[in-house]
Amino acid sequence: MTQKMKPATLCVQAGWQPKNGESRVLPIIQSTTFKYDNTEEMADLFDLKKEGYFYTRLANPTNDAVASKIAALEGGVGAVLTSSGQAANFYAIFNICEAGDHIVTSNEIYGGTYNLFGVTLKKLGIDCTFISQEASEEEIDKAFRPNTKALFGETISNPGCQILDIEKFARIAHKHGVPLIVDNTFPTPINCRPFEWGADIVTHSTTKYMDGHATQVGGVVVDSGNFDWDAHADKFPGLTTPDESYHGLTYTKKFGKMAYITKLVAQLMRDLGSIPAPQNSFLLNLGLETLHLRVPQHCKNAQRIAEFLENDERVAWVHYSGLPSDKNYALAQKYLPNGSCGVIAFGLKGDRQTAINFMDSLKMIAIVTHVADARTCVLHPASHTHRQLSDEQLREAGVAPDLIRLSVGIEDCDDILADIRQALDKI
Repeated sequence: MTQKMKPATLCVQAGWQPKNGESRVLPIIQSTTFKYDNTEEMADLFDLKKEGYFYTRLANPTNDAVASKIAALEGGVGAVLTSSGQAANFYAIFNICEAGDHIVTSNEIYGGTYNLFGVTLKKLGIDCTFISQEASEEEIDKAFRPNTKALFGETISNPGCQILDIEKFARIAHKHGVPLIVDNTFPTPINCRPFEWGADIVTHSTTKYMDGHATQVGGVVVDSGNFDWDAHADKFPGLTTPDESYHGLTYTKKFGKMAYITKLVAQLMRDLGSIPAPQNSFLLNLGLETLHLRVPQHCKNAQRIAEFLENDERVAWVHYSGLPSDKNYALAQKYLPNGSCGVIAFGLKGDRQTAINFMDSLKMIAIVTHVADARTCVLHPASHTHRQLSDEQLREAGVAPDLIRLSVGIEDCDDILADIRQALDKI
């Protein structure tokens, strides 16, 4: 029923539908465990023969309600909340990869994800090839191997603000019999729903716009239910062959379109954890209820500020896809016609110290290791979030030494502009 509703209604109504006499507001079920009257009922839950709750590491009513809301917003068949966006990206990959496997990913991704794929996954035996998302299909094709299991990209890259050509990436992935996984954190499903363009799995750092108030750290993995795992059974034995840890059940046969999500919960959450606290999910849900109101305001403010920066002689360059001069403008008009997000990447004339002096002169706009909440904030990735990368890796990831990431909030735009002006006057 909820998937027929429009996004604004889903933000408010989806996920939790109280029965007669139940709490109108999503309750916080802050309990590790759930009681049953006999051993057989609980045994059936452990054997995946029935649905229900028995331990919050695997499932919790508060967490499930919020996951259901996000699945409805993205148009997916199911979703799982995680303890962070990093955990979401790790689980999305590790659910279909094991030692000896390989993935292909755009190099225009968040520095933490770049490190996760390029360093940490390699320690688990999963290799990764980074490619330019602007490369031709023929060039990207060359990165695929017989053991490649997924293609990954970000709808809007963090912090470079590049736009992913989702249809192109989906076409390439499906040609090679693998799913396309897209991190949709920056646009949110309010401005882009990657499943409508051929993506198979979507991830988010719910810490960002979905929460919108910097109150909780979280992530989510959403499955479209569209990828045919059985058609490529030899590539995905974890989904298409018996799981001996569950008495030999086969996920695709037992759970159909919910196979990927069920395996993620039953195997990865069982063994690795990384769940959100129900209290955090409650806070996330409060943010989701106003997502459809906040995102347009972020975009409206960011558009005005990007135009100001583009016309200021002290600014060397600006990347914001809402500017007609931006190289991603055409892609943005296709995938993000209602606006992209509130994040702007720009550089000042001068050197790295010029950027630092500008940021240190800001008064209302705060320097924080965060992005995409109600308050305007700023960061210098080369000095902060991406400082673990070498200069060469920074360039590969689209992060210039002078890049300033400005996350425009929902304050009055005149006040945001006034703070930027006075800081520019001091460099």
